[in-house]
Amino acid sequence: MTETKRRPERVEPIGPLPRELAAMIRPELPSLWREMTAEIAAAVPEYAPLFDGPYGRIIRVGIEQNIATFVDQIAAPTATTALRDDICQQFGRFEAYEGRSLDNLHTAYRIGCQVALRRARTVGRRHNLSATVILAFADALFGYLGEMVELSRAGYQQAMAELGEVPDNRRRRLLRRILSGPAVSRRALSELADHAGWRLPDEVTLVALAPGAQPDRTALDHDVLVDLTGSEPHLLVPGPLADGRRAALETALRGCRAAVGLTTALGEAAHSLRWARHTLALAESGVIGDAPLVHAEDHLLSLWLLGDPALIDQLARKYLAPLTGLTPTQRARLLDTLRTWLTTRGTAAQVADALGVHPQTVRYRLRLLDRAFGHQLTHPDERFATEVTVRALRLLERGRRPPAST
Repeated sequence: MTETKRRPERVEPIGPLPRELAAMIRPELPSLWREMTAEIAAAVPEYAPLFDGPYGRIIRVGIEQNIATFVDQIAAPTATTALRDDICQQFGRFEAYEGRSLDNLHTAYRIGCQVALRRARTVGRRHNLSATVILAFADALFGYLGEMVELSRAGYQQAMAELGEVPDNRRRRLLRRILSGPAVSRRALSELADHAGWRLPDEVTLVALAPGAQPDRTALDHDVLVDLTGSEPHLLVPGPLADGRRAALETALRGCRAAVGLTTALGEAAHSLRWARHTLALAESGVIGDAPLVHAEDHLLSLWLLGDPALIDQLARKYLAPLTGLTPTQRARLLDTLRTWLTTRGTAAQVADALGVHPQTVRYRLRLLDRAFGHQLTHPDERFATEVTVRALRLLERGRRPPAST
């Protein structure tokens, strides 16, 4: 049997309020909405980024509609509240999907009502309204607040039922909140962690998995958070990877391609995941070897050098400009010689031994390089920039090189 959707019971119709009060308040609404938004953003730090994000306009329209409906009911107590009802329920659903409790939303509602009441007192003084009218306005306003709270709670509970609040879902939502960055308060995370039966650590290590990877969940430590639902599956390991953790992780990820990020503070977990994904991408392209499980901490220089491939091309244009105009073969030979000399600072004989060519060939190439680059190879900063560029190009070429045939 289909359960009918219950709406929260209506409180008594707004009144007794003079309907003329609506006409007095309407001119105040644009500035009132702005004031509400500013005070809510200041009081609830987690909401501040939302006003400037993709949902900002929707949230503002919701706030405007909520207060506009209240004013409409002053003018016509039987006015429809259907749009307001839907908006409040959507606000509750949004909090559920974002992994928050309703505390922040209730705080925002209370702040909005406080701002509205403060403005009503100002309007009352301007129009010589009696204290009885202002008290009636306050009673009606906080009754309206109760309606909004109940509507949002109904939306929240419905969304929670749709999400299926089993432990895996709770932990996955917690993981997503952790990765949303430092804007999420520690208090909010603690509340979610308690709900998921998980203890908040001070440090975390993120692990990026290749698409479609299916780790052995039974081999993972119980406190590892897992999200395998998207195109970029990942894990969160509390704390650093001590020997026991590392062994358990290797067992669980046997047969999977994965990369371990750097250990960071909890609020910087997104950085750890970003580095893990970058490491995984470099491993898959062949830049840093083909081990199934790679660790970002073993490839820090490569991560840094290849952090922005497009910028490497710009560096090459600037610092390797003296080699412009050479044939690809000539350029490759001189770059190999330059890289080896910059790396070893060795004699012609030592560079020749590393390259597998005759020392006289190296001396000839070094003269060409000295003539082409001039002071660039003697000035410390420019020599360093040149070496960085050459090393980065070498790594890029390693990734572009086709795999050796067996």
